[in-house]
Amino acid sequence: MILGLTGSIGMGKSATAAIFRQFGLPVQDADAEVHRLLREDKAAIRAIAEAFPGTVEDGRVLRPKLGAAVFNNPPALRRLEAILHPRVSAARSLFLKRNARHWLVVLDIPLLFETGIDKQCDRVMVVTAPTQVQAARVLRRPGMTPARLQAIRVQQWPDLAKRRQADYIIPTGLGRAVTRREVMQVLRALRRAPPPVGPLLRSPPAGRRAYARNLSRYRNHRL
Repeated sequence: MILGLTGSIGMGKSATAAIFRQFGLPVQDADAEVHRLLREDKAAIRAIAEAFPGTVEDGRVLRPKLGAAVFNNPPALRRLEAILHPRVSAARSLFLKRNARHWLVVLDIPLLFETGIDKQCDRVMVVTAPTQVQAARVLRRPGMTPARLQAIRVQQWPDLAKRRQADYIIPTGLGRAVTRREVMQVLRALRRAPPPVGPLLRSPPAGRRAYARNLSRYRNHRL
């Protein structure tokens, strides 16, 4: 079974992915794969150097310069995605083949819905937290500003839209113990589910029903 894990910036996705790893489940981190490509994939680095002059030096991608070149620049971002996304997709396919013996694998993808990869997953989990918690987490990062955070939010699906499409919603603003308990409950439910025969066709109505059930539980936490 393939579980897609996603959530907006600062919502606690990495911490939730770590919980799955603690339970011995394979997790592929799409962001980590992108960072690996920027360090090690010589063909990708050459393509980036050609597409974004000044962002590669001595065969090394200067990530701050590359980030500045594509930030708030949709055409430039699409050029970069055209270089990286096919390679990330190939790595994802290899990850799934290598871990086929596991009953569950997790794809940790920030832009799961935006890229349509949710359609390749049997179930989707969305992590969420109150807006003020999200902002506090993100603004602790080096170089982050409220304006930059807002620009990133605009590029991502709104948290509400993601929760409406989720099969499972995990709150991360109530402490790690709560998050871990919620993940354990999802794993128990998935263990009881029949094994998938190929990727399931996840219908938005099913996701909305799950959203409606879970929202009543978390309404008092100002999600």
